[in-house]
Amino acid sequence: MSTTEATPSPALTAKDFATDQEVRWCPGCGDYSILAQVQKIMPGIGVPRENIVIISGIGCSSRFPYYMNTYGMHSIHGRATAVASGLKAARPELSVWIVTGDGDGLSIGGNHTIHLLRRNFDVNILLFNNQIYGLTKGQYSPTSEQQKVTKSTPFGSIDHPFNPLALAMGADASFIARSMDRDPKHLQDMLVRSHKHRGSSFLEIYQNCNIFNDGAFEIFTEKSTKPEHGLFLEQGKPLLFGANKEKGIKLDGLKPVVVELTQGASADDCWIHDERDFFKAQLLVRLFDNPRIEGHMPRPFGVFFETERACYEDVMAMQIDDTIAQRGKGDLDKLLRGREVWTIS
Repeated sequence: MSTTEATPSPALTAKDFATDQEVRWCPGCGDYSILAQVQKIMPGIGVPRENIVIISGIGCSSRFPYYMNTYGMHSIHGRATAVASGLKAARPELSVWIVTGDGDGLSIGGNHTIHLLRRNFDVNILLFNNQIYGLTKGQYSPTSEQQKVTKSTPFGSIDHPFNPLALAMGADASFIARSMDRDPKHLQDMLVRSHKHRGSSFLEIYQNCNIFNDGAFEIFTEKSTKPEHGLFLEQGKPLLFGANKEKGIKLDGLKPVVVELTQGASADDCWIHDERDFFKAQLLVRLFDNPRIEGHMPRPFGVFFETERACYEDVMAMQIDDTIAQRGKGDLDKLLRGREVWTIS
């Protein structure tokens, strides 16, 4: 009997997930940072490279599969979610990641996105939101703010924009979070949380398009303004913000209000974040764009909501097993020879 032990596989690093392809985004694009953070977290998620798949649609972000040393597919406009659904149904053991943008995922692919979320396939959606169409040279997108002047809206957009996280809540997504390209540590944490969630995870990532919409999220990324305008959610902790955490948010009934901790209020008075609270998550996703909320409200980042719900591929497998147990395996030849035929003259 041989006593030779198998040589353990060497630990992977971020470089093992990079390809030899030239990364072809505009210099300074936020996509570079997102790519780097995804490559950094991949060695630690415990999934072999051959079991990881990156699927994208159309847009600048959708070049992502070329730059990841995993399996992948650059699919068609708005249909990455449909392709990923089919793959996950057929190969449920795979770790499937969908890379899309605010145009690809919310415009032509909007219907596919909401139906994937309600079905709750165990996949991860990374929606890069730069509030513009970058690949087609600067037209307004479904998330562009009103009065946005672009090549397709020279007098300003009159469209009311989507709130991606509110859309995901409406589609009953089981995991909803937000991060940004210029906060690498936070983005890494959100990517890992997305992977760990069992079900459809929806991670909106603010991504700067320095060519057609530069500085769209600068107020949340610059050191001088980030503490005042960004609210970082932590499970079980009060909602505090400001340079010295001197401000908080409390609930006056169902109405969020800002309180000053230096003027009599305390952290104990503030709203305690609970990722499992569906109803408070509805308030959080609308915190900064609800016209009924008076005064300045910061923009939340982190995990807004997470719940447990059966995954589509698991229920489908159970249904197939139950059907076989009750009726036996189907007979394709018998089906093709059946009476459901049509005569074409």
